[in-house]
Amino acid sequence: METVQITEDDVGTTVVDQNGDEVGIVSAVRYGTAYVDPDPDITTRLKTALGWEEVDEEDGYPLQEEAVETVTDDEIRLTDL
Repeated sequence: METVQITEDDVGTTVVDQNGDEVGIVSAVRYGTAYVDPDPDITTRLKTALGWEEVDEEDGYPLQEEAVETVTDDEIRLTDL
């Protein structure tokens, strides 16, 4: 499995699910972990699958490396959850 490299340059990048539907944007990056500001329409299933149900929302939700399939200049695509 290829290691995902997320950097400060990814702030503002769109985060999409396996179907290409937007789920939020990267609002911050700390120590290689992207924090995602979710789209207000994000489903409870997605929040639960990513472990976001108990997180402080100030900076967004941490995006775990194993949840990321690919990172491009235009988007971060999540794995099939």
